Formats: sequence, C-alpha cells, structure tokens
Amino acid sequence: MDALFRKSDRLLANTSTEIVRDMMDEIHWNTRLVSIIGAKGVGKSTLIKQYMKHHYELGDRRMLYCSADTVDFSMRTLVGLAEEFVIRGGELLVIDEIHKYKSDSTDWSLEIKEIYDLFPDLRMIVSGSSLLRLKEGDADLSRRAVKYTMPGLSFREALRFYHGMTFPRWALEDILAHPYELWQMVSSQCKPVVLFKEYLEKGYYPFLLEGEGEYYTKIEQVVNYIIETELPQICKVDVVNVRKLQALISLICSEMPFELNANKIAAALEIGRDTVVEYLKYLGDAKILNLLYSDKKKIGKLSKPDKVYMENPNILYALAPTRMEIGTLRETFAANCLAQSHTVEYGKTQGDFKVDSTYTFEIGGRSKDFSQIAGVQDSYIFADDWDLPNGAKLPLWMLGFLY
Repeated sequence: MDALFRKSDRLLANTSTEIVRDMMDEIHWNTRLVSIIGAKGVGKSTLIKQYMKHHYELGDRRMLYCSADTVDFSMRTLVGLAEEFVIRGGELLVIDEIHKYKSDSTDWSLEIKEIYDLFPDLRMIVSGSSLLRLKEGDADLSRRAVKYTMPGLSFREALRFYHGMTFPRWALEDILAHPYELWQMVSSQCKPVVLFKEYLEKGYYPFLLEGEGEYYTKIEQVVNYIIETELPQICKVDVVNVRKLQALISLICSEMPFELNANKIAAALEIGRDTVVEYLKYLGDAKILNLLYSDKKKIGKLSKPDKVYMENPNILYALAPTRMEIGTLRETFAANCLAQSHTVEYGKTQGDFKVDSTYTFEIGGRSKDFSQIAGVQDSYIFADDWDLPNGAKLPLWMLGFLY
C-alpha cells in the first residue's frame, strides 16, 4: 500500500495545474461515485489529478490515485484495495483506466458496486474509455454513478490553452440571437478566422501542449489503440476482424463525407451487413466516427447511419491529409461541436444539419448563399472565411463557443 501512495504522490506532483478545463466546475465531485468517460487523449486523467491537487495536499493519505493498467493490480483486487484504503482512513479513491482492470474472478463493475455498498463513507472517481457506456459490466451502476463524458478541446478552450485568451461559453440560442456581440467580444482580442484555421488542423487534443512534431502520429496511435485493444476488450470484437475495422476506416476516409451503402461495404470487407452497422456504431461510441441519421427517432440496433464523418477535424487531418475536402472539414467541425449538447440529424432534403428538430443549418464558405434553404423556417448559414455576422449568415468559428 505504501508503494501505491508513493506512486500516487509522484504522479500528482508531476501534474501541472496551470491550465484547467471548465469541466472542472461542471462535475459534482462530492458525489459518492463519479464516472468520467471519453476518448483516449482528451485529458481525463489530467483533470482528475488536477482536482486532487486542488483539494488535498501532496502526501495526504486520505486520497489515492491508481491506474488499473499497471502491475499494481496483478496481485490485488479493487475490493481488497478499497478495504485496506478505508482502514487507513481513506476518503477518496481514484481508479483511472477502469476498463483495463482484469480479474479472473469477477467483472470490474461488480467490484465497484460492492465497494459502493460496503463503504458508504468512501468517495470514488473512475474513468475510462468512451466505450464504457456500451458495456457497464455485469452490475447496474446507472443508479449509483454520476456520469460525465469528456470531449476534446473546443475552439473556445483552444484559444485559452494555446493563446491565453479566455472567453465564456455561449448557448446556441444566444449565438443565433446575438452573433454580433460574440463577434465583437472575440475580434477585439484576436483574428478568429486565422486562429480557427490553426484549430482545425491542430488543437482538439490537449497533448498538442507536448509539442507539434508528433501530434498526428499520436492521433494515429490513439485510433489504432482503440481499434486493436479497446474494441476487442470492451466490445468483444473478434481480433481477426481488426484489420477489417482498419480497412473500414480507410474506406470512409477515402470518400469523405461518406454516404453509407452498408451492403457495398459488407461485400468489400467480406463481412455481414449487420456486422458493418454494428462496427460503425462501435467506432462512433469510441469517438473515432460521428454518425448522423436523417431521423433520430428511427435509430435501431440494425439501422444504418445516413452520413458518416470523422469525429473531429484533427482526426481527418491525421488520417486523410491528401484526400480531405474543405467542405468535409467544415461539416466535420460543425457536427462535432453541435453533437456535444444538441441532437443533430442529417439534413437529407434541405440544409446540411437539422438541430434539435428546430434549426436548419447550411455549412459552407464565404460564397455560400441561401438558395438551398430558401423559405426554410429557422434556417442559418455558418460560413468559413467569413468574419462579420450578416443577418442569418454567421461565421463558422462561432460554433466553437458552444462548450
């Protein structure tokens, strides 16, 4: 146990608290069981360690940070660790990368449930892959855990992380109603169109702070890790199909934006049509793809998406730099921003996106006009290379202030 405390101290000591994401203030940390999920690389571990440093002194034995992917758990169980920690006066136990916990005797979620029931005075924080919402384990944790999903950096957050400029979030309704106020606030401090182009290329993942040289390589590593390790481990994808998943990603990258023909893909990859749909949904939950449907109400287990994007623009740059179209890049950005807190549907007949079953958005460049959405109520254009709002035609970068 002492070795675990020393390792925890070392990891916390090496964690910078210079820049902290707004999500720090959104999480109800005092809840008995907090679950934070998100794609690898978005900063879950850093946020948790920053919280611990803010609320405890280094060396305080009432807190303990552990990662389930270390050798520390090769000879111990989660329940055994929790019991020993509580006996020593522990208050806050953090288990990072919970999905990597392996036990021959039980499922990780059963052990978390048992800890929750056995030690009512112990607070726990667990974090893991975005795929954990697909597989909660054998125990029902939905009534016990308060869950949060962590995305990568928004354009607004990137301005603070990389350029030291702080701006508040804007609700979609406020952006649509008062775009000039947002434009005035941001343009008084920077040239948003210029910095927005930088963000589309690099900036969604906080590990850009570690240097630009290996940024795209790290994104590729994240994608490969999800496909080769997380999908087989969490979703029980047959390892013999890993190469077919990689081929599926490559196929989608070659035809972005991708309007899906599941039967054609199934034939090309030599797998069943239903398997194609299942794998696409796994990749969507893993935050590699963003799947859009023309009607969210009709989504079923075997229903195929109508349009497929990469989850964020930086993945697009990393995986398909020579095949990328600017229109696809813009739509990828818009879909990513809107999906964090809104229902986004594929605009099959009018506009690119239908948002919250209310708004129709057309995404384009500065020359984009209203011909495709003429007469459509509550319709707007979000245009790239467009600085100043003009009626219902707004700068695309403004969607980067939604979170």
